[in-house]
Amino acid sequence: MVKDLTVDLGGIRLKNQVIPASGTFGFGLELASDMDLDVLGGISLKGTTREARYGNPTPRIAECESGMINSVGLQNPGIDVLVQEKVPALRKVYGGCVIANISGFSLDEYRECCAKADACEGIDIIEVNISCPNVHNGGMAFGTDARSAAEVTAAVKAVCRKPVFIKLSPNVTDIVAIARACEDAGADGLTLVNTFLGMRIDIARRKPVIANKMGGFSGRAVFPVALRMVYQVAHACQVPVMGCGGVASARDVIEMMMAGATAVQVGAENLRNPFACPEIIAELPRVMEELGIDSLKEIISAV
Repeated sequence: MVKDLTVDLGGIRLKNQVIPASGTFGFGLELASDMDLDVLGGISLKGTTREARYGNPTPRIAECESGMINSVGLQNPGIDVLVQEKVPALRKVYGGCVIANISGFSLDEYRECCAKADACEGIDIIEVNISCPNVHNGGMAFGTDARSAAEVTAAVKAVCRKPVFIKLSPNVTDIVAIARACEDAGADGLTLVNTFLGMRIDIARRKPVIANKMGGFSGRAVFPVALRMVYQVAHACQVPVMGCGGVASARDVIEMMMAGATAVQVGAENLRNPFACPEIIAELPRVMEELGIDSLKEIISAV
C-alpha cells in the first residue's frame, strides 16, 4: 500500500502535508527527544515579534467543550533569538520545511522581522500573522481590514525572497475580500484560519475565566467553520492555501484538502496530544486506501 503524500507548497516540496501550527509546537525542539521530527511535512514555529514578549497576565487558558480559549499574548524571545539560536538548533535535528511565523504591531516591525527571517538560512517559508492590533490605527487588527492586510503583505514582500504566506483572521465579515487583497498585494500563499474570538465566565466567581476577558477559540469545534472559509478562499484565489482550524484526524486532513488546502496545519490537537501529527501522518495511507486515493495531490479542491 504505497501512497503518495507529497505536495508542492509555494515551490517547496513537502514529504507530506501535515504541519504543526504556530503556537502549538514551540520551536520544534521541545519534542525532539520524544519523536522523529523528520516525519513531519513542516513545522510552523512559535509566533515571533521584534522584541521579546512575556505575554498576557494569567490565567490565559480556558478549557471548552471540544476546544480551548487562549490569550497567551505572543510570548516569545524575539526575532534575533529565533534566527540566531532557535532555528540553527532545530536544523541540527530536523531536515523538513521550517516556517517562521512573524507577528508585528506596525509595518516597520513586520518589515524588520520578516527581513531577518528571510536572511536566515534555515527558514523556508515566512508566515505572517496579521491578527495583531495595529498600534498606529487605533488598535484594529491588520487582518480585519483589506487595505491594512494588503499594506502588510506588500511591505513584507518588498524585503523577502522566500515564499510569504499571510495567516488570516476569521473574525471578519468577508474573508474572501481580505484574501484577495493579500493575493493582489503579492502573497505567495495564505494560511487560514487563525483563532476565533471567544470567552468563558466562571459563574461561581462571576468573573471571566481569562484575565484578558476574551481570547482565541480553537479546537475541534471550529472545524466546520474553518473548512468553509478554506473552501471559499481556495476557490476565489489562485495562490496555495494552508488549511488550519480544528484538524484532529487523517480524515480531517483529507476533508481540508478536498476543500482546497494544499497543506494542513494541526493546532489545538497538539496541545491535547503532543503526538497528534505523527499519528495523523501514519493513519493517512490507510484512510487513502479506504477511499481509493493514490495521491493526495489529486484531491486538492476536489469539491
